[in-house]
Amino acid sequence: MNRISTKTSENIMRFFCLLASVISIISVAMICFFLFANGWPAISQVGFVQFFTGTVWQPSAGEYGILPMICATGAVTGLAILTGFPAGVLCAVYLVYECPKKMYGFFHGAILLMAGIPSVVYGFFGLTTLVPFIRNTFGGRGMSLLAAGVLLGFMILPTVASISLTSIQAVGQEIYDGSRALGSSHEKSIFHSVLPAARGGILAALILGLGRAAGETMAVMMVAGNQPVMPAGLLEGVRTLTSNIAMEMGYAAGLQREALIATGAVLLLIILLINLLLSVYERKGKMV
Repeated sequence: MNRISTKTSENIMRFFCLLASVISIISVAMICFFLFANGWPAISQVGFVQFFTGTVWQPSAGEYGILPMICATGAVTGLAILTGFPAGVLCAVYLVYECPKKMYGFFHGAILLMAGIPSVVYGFFGLTTLVPFIRNTFGGRGMSLLAAGVLLGFMILPTVASISLTSIQAVGQEIYDGSRALGSSHEKSIFHSVLPAARGGILAALILGLGRAAGETMAVMMVAGNQPVMPAGLLEGVRTLTSNIAMEMGYAAGLQREALIATGAVLLLIILLINLLLSVYERKGKMV
């Protein structure tokens, strides 16, 4: 009787797990279908080449070129990764190998708290602290590519740190001890033995950080300057794909609305391609 009950419960759990997986796949497929089906008319009307390579976004004049926003999104995301990803991994290393046990709960809780802060609060922090600092230190208006990239670095840090922490803790202590037994220093054992062993989880942290940075809207919109032009420098204003959608969707209609939906489809495609490339890289790394 117990065997039958156990087998039945296992089958029920297997069914619900399968159902959850199917629902997730269908949801992603429906989102992709909606975006591409509603965005393609704008791309075909504007012209594929003009839409993706045009440098002017001016709906009132019938100009719908998203290249400046694509470049701005890439630049802001890249700067966020350069600042937030190494800092997040180093935070995880500190918590595992350097942090006093009495302080571990405090620092770990602070990282989790950072992950829960709303993006608009980060935006106000950037607007009242980061933007004036950049303006007074480097010149310019302050609202710039640099401000958006650094602020996004702060925002992705807790995500990267939390996932990297879990990955490093999952690595067996024997890897670190074995490296130390072979004569490696403490630092070399961490960076040459432990971190490579945790590469899969750290890569997952990178993917989630990329997705968070590329998809962030409110905080970026508050500090980036929102100028739909090609990025001309770290201290110049830019407009990302997400900011462009958020700023104009409320009053857009007709071709402009379809062009904004197409912009969302392009953003989704970029994120999917980045995730695919990183997944392929991870698989090749495991095969080596």
